[in-house]
Amino acid sequence: MAATPKDATSLPPLHGGALALLTIAVAFSTFMEVLDMTIVNVAVPHIAGSLGVSPSEGTWTISSYALASAIMQPLTGWLARRFGEVKTFVGSVLLFVVFSMLCGLANSMPMLVIGRLMQGAGSGPMVALSLTLLLSSYPKAKQGVALALWAMTVVVAPIFGPILGGWLTDNFSWPWIFYINVPVGLLAAVITWTLLHKRETPIARVPIDTVGLVLLVVGVGSLQFMLDNGNDHDWFASPMITALGIVALVCLVFLVVWELNAKHPVVDLALFRSRNFTAGTVSLSLGMFAFFGINVVFPLWLQTTLGYTATWAGLATAPVGILAFLISPILGRNMHRLDLRAVVTFAFVMFAATAYWFSTFDSSASFSTLVVPRFVMGIAIPCFFIPLNQIYLSGLPTSQVASATGLANFFRTLGSSVSTAVTVTLWQHRGIFHHATLTENVSPDHPAATHFLQQLSTAGLPRAQALGLTDQLVNREALTLAVNDVFWMCAVLFMALIPLLWFARPPFGSAGGPGH
Repeated sequence: MAATPKDATSLPPLHGGALALLTIAVAFSTFMEVLDMTIVNVAVPHIAGSLGVSPSEGTWTISSYALASAIMQPLTGWLARRFGEVKTFVGSVLLFVVFSMLCGLANSMPMLVIGRLMQGAGSGPMVALSLTLLLSSYPKAKQGVALALWAMTVVVAPIFGPILGGWLTDNFSWPWIFYINVPVGLLAAVITWTLLHKRETPIARVPIDTVGLVLLVVGVGSLQFMLDNGNDHDWFASPMITALGIVALVCLVFLVVWELNAKHPVVDLALFRSRNFTAGTVSLSLGMFAFFGINVVFPLWLQTTLGYTATWAGLATAPVGILAFLISPILGRNMHRLDLRAVVTFAFVMFAATAYWFSTFDSSASFSTLVVPRFVMGIAIPCFFIPLNQIYLSGLPTSQVASATGLANFFRTLGSSVSTAVTVTLWQHRGIFHHATLTENVSPDHPAATHFLQQLSTAGLPRAQALGLTDQLVNREALTLAVNDVFWMCAVLFMALIPLLWFARPPFGSAGGPGH
């Protein structure tokens, strides 16, 4: 029988084998959620081809998941108060498992997008509560280690996600990238429930803010649908895109006004009164926008432009997690000795440097040339995720940790979702621009172009085929120049975030502040 709230709150932190087992179970759930974002990235061209849609439409499988997750994350605090943190977490994991199965069974893009929406809805409270449950189960002195272990699962998943996604896609079929969630999720749910069902948090029958929830769903949904479809409909030249933009703007403005005055807000905007929460969350969201943009466009470029298979695109993407995995526990043990703002500043500088490094490559770059900056980029990941989680939670009481992690993860996920739409659109637009510029050089007035066409003619190619091959080469170079532009933009954004970060003020102390 579950303990009463009084009994649960008076229980001491877990120790020894039970704590290790809980950490593994919670890590599995976080791993699964992050895995499902990165594992799909390399499979997008296969999914698009299998379901008869374009690669850009295939990215809906990424953005729909992120959108639903983003909508559900601000509800984490309300759900945790209404049903208890443990029940909400285990229920989210089980829902995630069910809809993972349905995603694997999808035989059309609309069906897959709906499955991914529901899967994302299940994952929303799961990630925020995984950190909350870890922090409440660890002794106060070891909460930095808890943060590091939680962040390690976030950074280990990019090692396995692209490789596993590519290998499953090439050797079996893309539905298996969803089926593998079933055993992992069931194991995480069983272990967590077994260890924590007697540690359930107090339950309060707080009414839900229906108006705020509707404004949130319609506003964020309209915004994401506008971003996903804007490129195909020539943006605001389309009445539909214009209408979606107006609906998103009106709903989100009204949402802010409503939530500031609501008795039981669905989005606790009062958290932004905390200087550290504001600085940490904004830095996390915009940093995630730039980081995720690189991770979406890079495998797409490798597969659609350079001819990589999904497996090799995964192998080229994965090294980003190696140094991250090695550095996370070291950083976690030593956070109390460091100025966390300086650590995140170092991360942004490293992200900017490696993004700029990527922007210098041409289409002849070898596999080893592409892997090196991905490997180096890994040093920045733990220095980005771990300190920012500590910064935005610093000074908040225990009662606000679930709401704070939910809201911060909402903005982090929204940053990822918007990034997918914006960077893919920017890549395509810049590709068209560079194609038009390069094509101007394919004319009788340019000796190099004339000489190349003569060589093709000498090799026996008819003029039409020679021009077709030339257009393919021009398109390859145009898309490569376009991806360089995206990387350069991300590098600039990382550097621009550094001053914002320093608005946070120490002490950053234990995550969750004085309440712990």
